[in-house]
Parts: sequence; C-alpha cells; structure tokens
Amino acid sequence: MKKYFVLISKISLILVFLVILAGSFVRMTGSGMGCPDWPKCFGHLIPPTKASQIEWSPNKNYKKGIILKYDGKLIVAKKDFISNNVLNISNWVNYTKHDYSEFDSTKTWIEFINRLIGVIAGLSTLIMLFISFYYFKQKKILILNSLLIIFGMGFQAWLGKLVVDSNLAPYKITVHMLMALVIICLIIYSIFLAEQDEKDNIIKDNLVRNLVIFSVLISLFQIVIGTQVREFIDLQYEILGPKNKDKWLDAPDFYFYFHRTFSILILIINFTLFYLIKTKKYSSRIIEKIVFVIFLEILVGVIMFYIDFPIFSQPIHLLLATILFGLQFYCMLHFKKTY
Repeated sequence: MKKYFVLISKISLILVFLVILAGSFVRMTGSGMGCPDWPKCFGHLIPPTKASQIEWSPNKNYKKGIILKYDGKLIVAKKDFISNNVLNISNWVNYTKHDYSEFDSTKTWIEFINRLIGVIAGLSTLIMLFISFYYFKQKKILILNSLLIIFGMGFQAWLGKLVVDSNLAPYKITVHMLMALVIICLIIYSIFLAEQDEKDNIIKDNLVRNLVIFSVLISLFQIVIGTQVREFIDLQYEILGPKNKDKWLDAPDFYFYFHRTFSILILIINFTLFYLIKTKKYSSRIIEKIVFVIFLEILVGVIMFYIDFPIFSQPIHLLLATILFGLQFYCMLHFKKTY
C-alpha cells in the first residue's frame, strides 16, 4: 500500500504543478475572466463555444443561474423558464459581482481547462486521503497531513472564486499563488514521510540546514516579487498589446530590477550548498537537481528579456520557480538541527 500512496502523492504533486502552469498560461493569454462566474462558466458545466450561446433567444428553455450577455452587461436567470418571443427582463437579474462582460470562446476554454485540471488535482488528493488511513497505526501524521491538503485544496478553490469575483485583483492572485506553494509543501512532506524508513539517516548539520532554510525563504520571496513583475507585464500587455512585446520592458519598474538582481543571491546560496554537500559527501542528488533547475530558470529569464517573451516562456518560468521551491523544501526535510 505504501507504493500506492507514494504514487498517488507524486501524481497529485505533478497535477498541482500542472495547475500552476495552466494558471500562468491563463494569465499570459488574458483568459482569467474567460469564465465570469465560478464554479460554473456562464452558468454552464460545459462552457459555451460561440457568442450566440450567451445571447437571448426566443422559445428557449433557460435554467436558473444561466448567464447571458445583454445590453453590454451580464444578466442571470432567476428561475427555470421557457422564453417568449420578447425578452421578459423580470425573469433576469443583473450580475453584480463584477462588471466584466466580454466573451472570447478561446479564452473561455483556456480558463475552463485550467479549472478542470484543478478538479482532477483535487480528486487525486482525495484519493491520497483515503489511502493514508493505511498508515493509521504507523504514521498518523500522514492522515493529518492528507486532511490538511484537502482543506488546502478547498481553500484554494475558494480563493479562485474570490479572484474571479474581484475581476482578477492582483493581491488576490498573489495569495492564490502562495496557497499553491503551501499545498506543494504539504504533498512533498507526505511523500517524504511515506518514503522515510526508520533506519534512514536524517543529517544533523546546522550550517547546511540553515542555508537550505534560507534558500527556501529567498526563493519564496523571489516568487512573490515575481508576481509583482508579472503584474507590470500584464499592464504593459493591456497598454501596448501583444504585438508590441519588444516594448514591454522599455521602462521596467523597480520590481523588475530587484527580481533580476536577487536571482544572483539565489545562485550564490545554492552553489554554496552544492559545494558544502559535495565536500561533506552527503547525498547530492537533490542539490544537483536544484542547481540544474536554477540554470534553466535563469536561461528562460534571459530568453524572455532578450527574445521578447516567446510563447510559453512565462508559464515555464513560473513552473521552474515552483519546482525549485519544492526541491529546496524537500532538501530541507533531510536535515535536522543539532542541539
């Protein structure tokens, strides 16, 4: 049963990374409001594919909660009814959570797929919880941790609703991202606990441990700063449009320069860790992966700056940042403080 728990935990972790990747793609394409409501999309379980599906039609069966675009705004069906030859506005109420009413079928389906991956990730973590009861006698903490993951996924879904209702308020997007990192840490901790054998050696080395903790914290800080840079890029996208990508960074703000310079500190700290772990002959598999991911992360950052944000470069940049954070957290779990 242990191998099944580890397997479903790793699948859950990959799915959460995919949600982050899809979410970044949503933001890159400006598809965050592709579905103006939550958890449905224009009141449908399966979103519309053409504008005519969200426009009023005579002699049509409308279900309660269905959303249409009418007179430049969104309206919601108050009850189940069949429409007459003329629109009866008394059957509808204005959608008041925000005033966004644009429709683009491509953006709608990009956002829908993002939500669908999130649902699959949630189901995967639910399976994790069921299998975790196998450890009831040996490691009860795995059950507790699995419960925390479920609560985390539920809270994340609720945050997603708030993001949509607020018409993509930047600070709510940042909180949404941070919650994803918390879930990643919880899943990685479950994998660590399940794989750990009582005979396994947890390394007692204060210097390396403290450096690893520091590396986790600065990576977290870098991701937060990165969300501010992304907000600036989103603004340039709105002002200049996608055809002027070469001008997006003509006048970057403070956060951009800080984000770029701060990556040097991340590089130094992790190369120092690489040197110490190699010198002290600890297992170096994790730190080697960390250094490799940092190399890829910097490479993608350089490509975005000098080649004007090629397609998928922004989502890949964020995905690598979250993978780096996850690897560093996993590395931290292998070191214990010496008292």
